[in-house]
Amino acid sequence: MPDKPELPQPDPDALVVLNLADGFRASKAVFTAVSLGVFDQLHRQPASCESLAETLGCNAGALERILGVCTGLRLLKRSGGLCYNLPVATRFLRMASPETLSGYLLYSDRISFRLWRHLEDAVREGTHRWEQEFGFTEGIFDHLFATERDKQTFLAGMHGHGLLSSPAVVAAFDLGRFRHMADLGGATGHLAIAACRRYPELRATVFDLATVTPTASRYVELAGLQDRIGVQSGDFFTDALPEADLYSAGRVLHDWSEDKVRFLLGKICDRLPTGGGLLICERLLNEERDGPVTTYLQSLNMLLCTEGKERSASEYESLAREAGFSAFEYRTTGQPVDAMLAVKS
Repeated sequence: MPDKPELPQPDPDALVVLNLADGFRASKAVFTAVSLGVFDQLHRQPASCESLAETLGCNAGALERILGVCTGLRLLKRSGGLCYNLPVATRFLRMASPETLSGYLLYSDRISFRLWRHLEDAVREGTHRWEQEFGFTEGIFDHLFATERDKQTFLAGMHGHGLLSSPAVVAAFDLGRFRHMADLGGATGHLAIAACRRYPELRATVFDLATVTPTASRYVELAGLQDRIGVQSGDFFTDALPEADLYSAGRVLHDWSEDKVRFLLGKICDRLPTGGGLLICERLLNEERDGPVTTYLQSLNMLLCTEGKERSASEYESLAREAGFSAFEYRTTGQPVDAMLAVKS
Protein backbone atom coordinates (compact mmCIF):
# COMPACT_ATOMS: atom_id res chain seq x y z
CA MET A 1 0.00 0.00 0.00
CA PRO A 2 1.60 3.31 -1.04
CA ASP A 3 2.46 5.86 1.60
CA LYS A 4 0.07 8.74 1.94
CA PRO A 5 1.50 11.97 0.55
CA GLU A 6 2.72 14.47 3.14
CA LEU A 7 0.36 17.40 3.52
CA PRO A 8 1.49 21.02 3.90
CA GLN A 9 1.55 22.23 7.51
CA PRO A 10 -1.13 24.72 8.56
CA ASP A 11 -0.06 28.35 8.34
CA PRO A 12 -0.05 29.58 11.98
CA ASP A 13 -0.55 33.21 10.97
CA ALA A 14 -3.59 32.34 8.89
CA LEU A 15 -4.99 30.33 11.81
CA VAL A 16 -4.73 33.40 14.05
CA VAL A 17 -6.88 35.38 11.63
CA LEU A 18 -9.36 32.56 11.02
CA ASN A 19 -9.77 31.97 14.76
CA LEU A 20 -10.51 35.66 15.22
CA ALA A 21 -13.18 35.45 12.55
CA ASP A 22 -14.76 32.54 14.43
CA GLY A 23 -14.58 34.22 17.84
CA PHE A 24 -17.95 35.96 17.74
CA ARG A 25 -19.59 32.78 16.47
CA ALA A 26 -18.44 30.80 19.48
CA SER A 27 -19.58 33.57 21.84
CA LYS A 28 -23.00 33.77 20.22
CA ALA A 29 -23.43 29.99 20.33
CA VAL A 30 -22.76 29.95 24.09
CA PHE A 31 -24.97 33.00 24.66
CA THR A 32 -27.76 31.15 22.85
CA ALA A 33 -27.26 27.98 24.88
CA VAL A 34 -27.54 30.02 28.09
CA SER A 35 -30.63 31.86 26.83
CA LEU A 36 -32.34 28.62 25.79
CA GLY A 37 -31.68 27.10 29.22
CA VAL A 38 -29.49 24.25 27.96
CA PHE A 39 -27.22 24.16 31.01
CA ASP A 40 -30.08 24.52 33.49
CA GLN A 41 -31.98 21.65 31.92
CA LEU A 42 -28.97 19.36 31.68
CA HIS A 43 -28.23 20.01 35.36
CA ARG A 44 -31.71 18.72 36.19
CA GLN A 45 -31.22 15.63 34.05
CA PRO A 46 -28.72 14.56 31.37
CA ALA A 47 -30.53 14.18 28.08
CA SER A 48 -30.21 13.18 24.46
CA CYS A 49 -30.26 15.91 21.88
CA GLU A 50 -33.73 14.85 20.76
CA SER A 51 -35.30 14.89 24.21
CA LEU A 52 -33.55 18.15 25.11
CA ALA A 53 -34.83 19.75 21.91
CA GLU A 54 -38.38 18.65 22.75
CA THR A 55 -38.12 20.03 26.30
CA LEU A 56 -36.70 23.37 25.13
CA GLY A 57 -38.94 23.70 22.09
CA CYS A 58 -36.10 23.62 19.56
CA ASN A 59 -35.35 21.97 16.25
CA ALA A 60 -33.27 18.90 17.12
CA GLY A 61 -30.91 19.19 14.16
CA ALA A 62 -30.20 22.85 14.86
CA LEU A 63 -29.77 22.31 18.60
CA GLU A 64 -27.30 19.51 17.90
CA ARG A 65 -25.00 22.10 16.33
CA ILE A 66 -25.15 24.28 19.45
CA LEU A 67 -24.42 21.24 21.60
CA GLY A 68 -21.49 20.36 19.33
CA VAL A 69 -19.96 23.80 19.87
CA CYS A 70 -20.45 23.59 23.63
CA THR A 71 -18.91 20.11 23.68
CA GLY A 72 -15.93 21.30 21.65
CA LEU A 73 -15.50 24.22 24.06
CA ARG A 74 -15.46 21.71 26.95
CA LEU A 75 -18.64 23.04 28.54
CA LEU A 76 -20.51 19.78 27.91
CA LYS A 77 -19.59 16.13 27.43
CA ARG A 78 -21.39 13.37 25.53
CA SER A 79 -21.56 9.79 26.66
CA GLY A 80 -23.94 6.96 25.81
CA GLY A 81 -26.06 9.22 23.65
CA LEU A 82 -26.61 11.72 26.45
CA CYS A 83 -25.30 15.23 27.06
CA TYR A 84 -23.94 16.23 30.50
CA ASN A 85 -22.75 19.51 31.98
CA LEU A 86 -19.06 19.67 32.77
CA PRO A 87 -18.13 21.39 36.08
CA VAL A 88 -17.49 24.77 34.44
CA ALA A 89 -21.06 24.85 33.12
CA THR A 90 -22.49 23.69 36.44
CA ARG A 91 -20.70 26.49 38.31
CA PHE A 92 -20.98 29.42 35.94
CA LEU A 93 -23.66 28.84 33.27
CA ARG A 94 -26.70 27.80 35.30
CA MET A 95 -29.07 30.53 36.43
CA ALA A 96 -29.52 28.92 39.86
CA SER A 97 -25.83 28.53 40.65
CA PRO A 98 -24.55 30.84 43.44
CA GLU A 99 -21.50 31.49 41.21
CA THR A 100 -23.49 32.07 38.03
CA LEU A 101 -22.16 34.30 35.28
CA SER A 102 -25.27 33.68 33.20
CA GLY A 103 -26.60 37.19 33.76
CA TYR A 104 -23.34 38.66 32.49
CA LEU A 105 -23.55 36.48 29.37
CA LEU A 106 -27.19 37.37 28.78
CA TYR A 107 -26.35 41.07 29.11
CA SER A 108 -23.51 40.53 26.64
CA ASP A 109 -25.95 38.82 24.27
CA ARG A 110 -28.93 41.15 24.51
CA ILE A 111 -27.15 44.49 24.99
CA SER A 112 -23.42 44.41 24.24
CA PHE A 113 -23.68 42.20 21.15
CA ARG A 114 -26.10 44.67 19.59
CA LEU A 115 -24.03 47.71 20.51
CA TRP A 116 -20.85 46.14 19.14
CA ARG A 117 -22.42 46.06 15.68
CA HIS A 118 -21.81 49.82 15.63
CA LEU A 119 -18.18 49.79 16.73
CA GLU A 120 -16.94 51.52 13.57
CA ASP A 121 -19.35 54.41 14.12
CA ALA A 122 -18.32 54.63 17.78
CA VAL A 123 -14.64 54.79 16.84
CA ARG A 124 -15.31 57.48 14.25
CA GLU A 125 -17.45 59.60 16.57
CA GLY A 126 -16.05 58.71 20.01
CA THR A 127 -19.49 58.24 21.60
CA HIS A 128 -21.65 55.39 22.85
CA ARG A 129 -24.24 53.72 20.64
CA TRP A 130 -27.40 53.54 22.80
CA GLU A 131 -29.36 55.95 20.64
CA GLN A 132 -28.22 54.35 17.40
CA GLU A 133 -29.23 50.83 18.47
CA PHE A 134 -32.02 51.33 21.01
CA GLY A 135 -33.32 54.82 20.25
CA PHE A 136 -32.55 56.52 23.57
CA THR A 137 -29.66 57.94 25.59
CA GLU A 138 -31.24 58.30 29.03
CA GLY A 139 -32.51 55.66 31.43
CA ILE A 140 -29.94 53.01 30.53
CA PHE A 141 -30.40 51.22 33.85
CA ASP A 142 -34.15 51.35 33.32
CA HIS A 143 -33.52 49.38 30.14
CA LEU A 144 -31.26 46.87 31.90
CA PHE A 145 -33.83 46.54 34.69
CA ALA A 146 -36.91 46.54 32.43
CA THR A 147 -38.45 43.74 34.49
CA GLU A 148 -37.71 42.39 37.96
CA ARG A 149 -36.40 39.22 36.34
CA ASP A 150 -34.06 41.24 34.07
CA LYS A 151 -32.74 43.12 37.10
CA GLN A 152 -32.14 40.01 39.19
CA THR A 153 -30.50 38.19 36.29
CA PHE A 154 -28.15 41.10 35.58
CA LEU A 155 -27.24 41.60 39.25
CA ALA A 156 -26.67 37.86 39.74
CA GLY A 157 -24.23 37.96 36.83
CA MET A 158 -22.43 40.93 38.37
CA HIS A 159 -22.35 39.09 41.69
CA GLY A 160 -20.74 36.05 40.08
CA HIS A 161 -18.22 38.33 38.40
CA GLY A 162 -17.51 39.95 41.77
CA LEU A 163 -17.00 36.60 43.50
CA LEU A 164 -14.04 35.99 41.21
CA SER A 165 -12.34 39.32 41.97
CA SER A 166 -13.39 40.67 45.35
CA PRO A 167 -11.44 38.26 47.59
CA ALA A 168 -8.23 39.10 45.72
CA VAL A 169 -8.95 42.84 45.76
CA VAL A 170 -9.45 43.02 49.53
CA ALA A 171 -6.30 40.94 50.04
CA ALA A 172 -4.17 43.17 47.79
CA PHE A 173 -3.43 45.62 50.64
CA ASP A 174 -3.61 45.45 54.42
CA LEU A 175 -6.96 47.09 55.16
CA GLY A 176 -6.95 46.07 58.81
CA ARG A 177 -6.42 49.64 60.02
CA PHE A 178 -9.76 50.79 58.63
CA ARG A 179 -12.95 50.52 60.67
CA HIS A 180 -15.81 51.28 58.29
CA MET A 181 -15.95 50.81 54.52
CA ALA A 182 -18.59 52.45 52.30
CA ASP A 183 -18.87 50.59 49.01
CA LEU A 184 -20.12 53.10 46.42
CA GLY A 185 -22.19 51.53 43.67
CA GLY A 186 -21.77 48.29 45.58
CA ALA A 187 -24.52 46.36 43.75
CA THR A 188 -24.97 43.01 45.54
CA GLY A 189 -22.35 43.85 48.18
CA HIS A 190 -19.85 41.22 47.07
CA LEU A 191 -16.89 43.53 47.78
CA ALA A 192 -18.15 44.54 51.22
CA ILE A 193 -18.87 40.89 52.02
CA ALA A 194 -15.36 39.83 50.98
CA ALA A 195 -13.81 42.67 53.00
CA CYS A 196 -15.77 41.88 56.17
CA ARG A 197 -14.94 38.19 55.88
CA ARG A 198 -11.23 38.97 55.64
CA TYR A 199 -11.16 41.70 58.32
CA PRO A 200 -13.24 40.65 61.35
CA GLU A 201 -13.27 44.15 62.91
CA LEU A 202 -14.44 45.91 59.76
CA ARG A 203 -17.99 47.14 59.28
CA ALA A 204 -19.40 48.27 55.95
CA THR A 205 -22.19 50.06 54.13
CA VAL A 206 -23.31 49.16 50.62
CA PHE A 207 -24.39 52.39 48.89
CA ASP A 208 -26.33 52.12 45.65
CA LEU A 209 -29.49 53.21 43.86
CA ALA A 210 -32.83 52.45 45.48
CA THR A 211 -33.71 49.96 42.76
CA VAL A 212 -30.63 47.89 43.70
CA THR A 213 -30.49 48.02 47.50
CA PRO A 214 -33.22 45.42 48.22
CA THR A 215 -31.14 42.91 46.26
CA ALA A 216 -28.01 43.97 48.15
CA SER A 217 -29.81 43.38 51.45
CA ARG A 218 -30.75 39.88 50.33
CA TYR A 219 -27.17 38.97 49.40
CA VAL A 220 -25.85 40.40 52.68
CA GLU A 221 -28.37 38.30 54.63
CA LEU A 222 -27.45 35.20 52.63
CA ALA A 223 -23.83 35.84 53.65
CA GLY A 224 -24.92 36.09 57.30
CA LEU A 225 -23.33 39.54 57.66
CA GLN A 226 -26.39 41.75 58.20
CA ASP A 227 -25.08 42.68 61.67
CA ARG A 228 -21.91 44.19 60.17
CA ILE A 229 -23.00 45.38 56.73
CA GLY A 230 -25.71 48.00 56.29
CA VAL A 231 -27.38 48.98 53.03
CA GLN A 232 -28.17 52.59 52.10
CA SER A 233 -29.90 53.99 49.01
CA GLY A 234 -28.50 56.99 47.19
CA ASP A 235 -26.78 58.46 44.16
CA PHE A 236 -23.08 59.03 44.77
CA PHE A 237 -23.05 62.05 42.48
CA THR A 238 -25.93 63.93 44.06
CA ASP A 239 -26.42 62.60 47.60
CA ALA A 240 -24.31 62.81 50.74
CA LEU A 241 -21.95 59.87 51.07
CA PRO A 242 -22.14 57.55 54.10
CA GLU A 243 -19.56 58.25 56.79
CA ALA A 244 -16.51 55.99 56.45
CA ASP A 245 -12.75 55.91 56.77
CA LEU A 246 -12.46 53.67 53.70
CA TYR A 247 -14.46 54.08 50.51
CA SER A 248 -14.48 51.56 47.69
CA ALA A 249 -15.47 51.90 44.06
CA GLY A 250 -15.62 48.63 42.15
CA ARG A 251 -16.11 48.85 38.38
CA VAL A 252 -17.55 52.36 38.87
CA LEU A 253 -14.95 54.87 37.70
CA HIS A 254 -14.56 53.26 34.28
CA ASP A 255 -18.17 54.24 33.53
CA TRP A 256 -17.51 57.97 33.65
CA SER A 257 -15.69 60.81 31.91
CA GLU A 258 -12.58 62.43 33.39
CA ASP A 259 -14.61 65.39 34.68
CA LYS A 260 -17.10 63.16 36.52
CA VAL A 261 -14.32 60.99 37.93
CA ARG A 262 -12.56 64.13 39.21
CA PHE A 263 -15.79 65.30 40.83
CA LEU A 264 -16.45 61.95 42.51
CA LEU A 265 -12.86 61.50 43.73
CA GLY A 266 -12.88 65.04 45.12
CA LYS A 267 -16.17 64.40 46.91
CA ILE A 268 -14.78 61.20 48.44
CA CYS A 269 -11.52 62.84 49.51
CA ASP A 270 -13.36 65.75 51.13
CA ARG A 271 -15.53 63.28 53.09
CA LEU A 272 -12.60 61.20 54.34
CA PRO A 273 -10.71 61.85 57.58
CA THR A 274 -6.94 62.18 57.50
CA GLY A 275 -5.49 58.72 56.91
CA GLY A 276 -8.67 57.56 55.19
CA GLY A 277 -8.49 55.54 52.03
CA LEU A 278 -10.16 54.78 48.72
CA LEU A 279 -10.03 51.26 47.27
CA ILE A 280 -10.45 51.36 43.49
CA CYS A 281 -11.22 48.15 41.61
CA GLU A 282 -10.78 48.34 37.85
CA ARG A 283 -8.95 46.61 35.01
CA LEU A 284 -5.59 48.29 34.44
CA LEU A 285 -3.96 49.01 31.10
CA ASN A 286 -0.21 48.54 30.81
CA GLU A 287 1.79 51.75 30.95
CA GLU A 288 3.28 50.83 27.55
CA ARG A 289 -0.28 50.82 26.11
CA ASP A 290 0.28 47.35 24.66
CA GLY A 291 -2.37 45.44 26.60
CA PRO A 292 -3.78 43.47 28.19
CA VAL A 293 -6.03 42.66 25.24
CA THR A 294 -8.94 41.85 27.57
CA THR A 295 -8.65 45.29 29.15
CA TYR A 296 -8.63 47.01 25.79
CA LEU A 297 -11.67 44.96 24.74
CA GLN A 298 -13.40 46.11 27.90
CA SER A 299 -12.38 49.68 27.14
CA LEU A 300 -14.02 49.38 23.71
CA ASN A 301 -17.11 48.06 25.46
CA MET A 302 -17.12 51.16 27.67
CA LEU A 303 -16.90 53.30 24.53
CA LEU A 304 -19.98 51.57 23.15
CA CYS A 305 -22.15 51.74 26.27
CA THR A 306 -20.85 54.50 28.60
CA GLU A 307 -18.92 57.77 28.57
CA GLY A 308 -15.94 56.13 30.29
CA LYS A 309 -12.92 53.97 29.51
CA GLU A 310 -10.29 51.73 31.09
CA ARG A 311 -7.15 53.50 32.34
CA SER A 312 -3.58 52.79 33.42
CA ALA A 313 -2.43 52.94 37.03
CA SER A 314 -0.62 56.21 36.36
CA GLU A 315 -3.81 57.76 34.98
CA TYR A 316 -5.73 56.77 38.10
CA GLU A 317 -2.91 58.02 40.30
CA SER A 318 -2.94 61.39 38.54
CA LEU A 319 -6.70 61.70 39.01
CA ALA A 320 -6.46 60.67 42.67
CA ARG A 321 -3.66 63.12 43.50
CA GLU A 322 -5.49 65.91 41.69
CA ALA A 323 -8.49 65.17 43.93
CA GLY A 324 -6.40 65.56 47.08
CA PHE A 325 -5.05 62.07 47.82
CA SER A 326 -1.37 62.06 48.74
CA ALA A 327 -0.41 58.39 48.48
CA PHE A 328 -1.23 55.80 45.84
CA GLU A 329 -0.31 52.17 45.21
CA TYR A 330 -1.65 49.41 43.00
CA ARG A 331 -1.47 45.66 42.45
CA THR A 332 -2.51 43.51 39.52
CA THR A 333 -4.51 40.56 40.80
CA GLY A 334 -4.78 38.15 37.87
CA GLN A 335 -8.56 38.42 38.32
CA PRO A 336 -11.11 40.34 36.21
CA VAL A 337 -10.25 43.59 38.07
CA ASP A 338 -7.09 44.93 39.67
CA ALA A 339 -6.71 46.86 42.93
CA MET A 340 -5.57 50.40 43.77
CA LEU A 341 -5.44 52.16 47.14
CA ALA A 342 -5.33 55.95 47.49
CA VAL A 343 -4.79 57.48 50.94
CA LYS A 344 -5.50 60.99 52.24
CA SER A 345 -2.85 62.41 54.58
